[in-house]
This record gives sequence, structure tokens and C-alpha cells, in this order.
Amino acid sequence: MSVTAPLGFRAAGIAAGIKSGGARDLALVVNDGPSRAAAGVFTANRVKAAPVLWSQQVLAGGRLRAVVLNSGGANACTGPEGFQDTHATAEKVAEVLQDSAGEVAVCSTGLIGERLPMDALLAGVGTAATQLSRDGGLAAADAIRTTDTVSKISFRRGSGYMVGGMAKGAGMLAPSLATMLCVITTDADLTGEELDAALRKATARTFDRLDTDGCMSTNDTVLLLSSGAAGVKPDLAEFEQKVHEVCADLARQLLVDAEGASKAIAIEVVGADSEDDAVKVGRAVSRSNLLKCAIHGEDPNWGRVLAAVGTTDAVFEPDRLNVAINGIWICRGGAVGDDRSKVDMRPRDVTITIDLSAGPHTATVHTTDLTAEYVHENSAYSS
Repeated sequence: MSVTAPLGFRAAGIAAGIKSGGARDLALVVNDGPSRAAAGVFTANRVKAAPVLWSQQVLAGGRLRAVVLNSGGANACTGPEGFQDTHATAEKVAEVLQDSAGEVAVCSTGLIGERLPMDALLAGVGTAATQLSRDGGLAAADAIRTTDTVSKISFRRGSGYMVGGMAKGAGMLAPSLATMLCVITTDADLTGEELDAALRKATARTFDRLDTDGCMSTNDTVLLLSSGAAGVKPDLAEFEQKVHEVCADLARQLLVDAEGASKAIAIEVVGADSEDDAVKVGRAVSRSNLLKCAIHGEDPNWGRVLAAVGTTDAVFEPDRLNVAINGIWICRGGAVGDDRSKVDMRPRDVTITIDLSAGPHTATVHTTDLTAEYVHENSAYSS
């Protein structure tokens, strides 16, 4: 169950020859309607890949017939020629679907700074179009992987409708959106404005709170498409919750598959003066390489937590800070708390709870440990 779980969607994933080695590297997702309402959110990086610039323009119309995605090349920092390649890709999809390129989103992922092999890519679009089916969701999810070790899919059932999704991402996972491509579909009947509101609420508290390495991508794209094929006008609160659940599930899958990670770390900030303060503190702690190394070494080093908290302008008093790791409050009142030897650091999941003692607000940011495997994978990435 993936992007083809909802009615009205077909997908395909094929090996077009963009990657060496013969792995799947091109996916096509098509909305057969009757609705074509859509919304999207994109990277906040000022250096945006050509597919992001193209898809942002397309989404201004609030409609999508199809999304074409490739792995094996980001088409980022490729100049005017790269944008022309994106345009040509959308035109090819429009040709095979006998539709408009102005309703085709394009997504790319892979190495920055290199042009895509367009002959292979355009031929692959034609091949993918012949393989579109309701059973194609899993192949499509496989085709968008780069350093991902597994495909990432999710779905939820609403009252008479479905929400399904697929994502990719294993490195450069940091706000805004983490480094990812994500397509979410629904057969509920909604307007583009309703989809946009639901998507922004969901991403703000899921993908935007995933920060494994502090590195923001040039290609981040999350799309939400509605076919309306179920003929159901959903309760908006329920729909927003289902979209949130799919995004949260996919974000969790991104986290546990992060490059080289051996620990999945949840940083729970409580007692904050505002939700913004809670997020700010969570992000600062998630980006402490010293702390991430300590967690990898299974060392409950709460001093490194406090040091990171202190770099923010959040409201707190240092002598009222409390920190727990896996439920043991090893720091109380900004000083030594319970015996740190009581902390069990063996599980893959580690929870760090930070009590700012400044108010009623909370937020959770997710990160991973810093390992030699992460360094090795990224030191050899382009070679």
C-alpha cells in the first residue's frame, strides 16, 4: 500500500539507466481524477534545484495530473540547461499522457552539480507510461531510493477514503522538510486550498522536526494530490489527522534508515514558554555533534545537552533545567540528578527529555547518533 492505495492513481517504477548497475531509477505517478487538486511544500534552501523551481511554478495553479521522479541525479546547480532538462521531462510526460506539461511536477534526487542523462530519462518516461498500474506503488517507491536501504511507504484509511504515501531520504535530513522526496495521494474530494492547509500543518510537525545531520537539501519536495475518486467530502479535521499520520510514519522511516545511524533519538522539550522555544531548543540539541557522539558511545552525557540548550535564546533559567535520558532524571536544577548508571543506553531508541521549567508548551525533534559509518558513507559519496 503506497501512493496507489487511494482510488484514481496509477504508478510505475522502472530502471531507465540513469543509475549505473541497473537499479530502478525512474518513477511515474498519475492522477486519473476526476479531481486534479494538489498542493506542495518545498525546501527553504535558497539554492534550489531546477525541478523544485519548475514544480513550484506548476503548483501555483493548484492542480497536478502527474509526478515524475528520478533518482541518480539531483539536477541541482546545473544552470539554465538543467531547467531546460526539467521542462523537457515534463513535456515528455505530457506527451505520453496526452495532457499538459503545466500540470506535471518533476522531482529529482542524487548528486548535485551534474546534468541528467536525458536520452535515458526521456526514454524511461515512455517505458514507465506503459507500465502504469494500480499495483505500481511499490515499484515507484523503490525507484526513488538513493542511499536509502529500504523503500518507505505508508497509508491510512479515513471515513470512506484513503491516504497513501511514499518517500525517500537517508542523508541531509534537516529542516526545512528534511532531505526527501515525498508524494502523498488521497481519493477524498478536496480543494487545492484544503490540501495546502492540511499538508502545511502536517509537515510542520513531522518532516520539519526531523534533523539528523543539520544539512538542508536543494531538492526537498512534498506533494499532496487528490483524485476525488472516492466521491467523499471528508471531515477536514479527520483528513488533516490522516495526512499527519502518514507524514509522521514516513518521517519515522526516514529516521531509522538515516545514513550510518545506530540510534534513533527523540528530543522531547517540555515546560517551554512557547512552542517555538521548544522547537528551537530541540533543534539545537539535535545538532550537537558532541552529544550525538556520546549517544553513539552509549554515554548519557547530560552536560552536553545543557551546553546545547544554552546556545539558544529560549526563555529559561539555567538553575531550573532538568534532563532525563530514557526516563532517568540525571540532571535536576541544572546540576547532578539521579545516578547516571541507572540509564539503559542499549536500546536503539533513545529519548532525551528536557524540562525548561518556563511554561506549558512542548515539542519533539528527532535526530540520530553520529557514527564512523556516517562519515565513511559521506566521504565517498561522489566517488
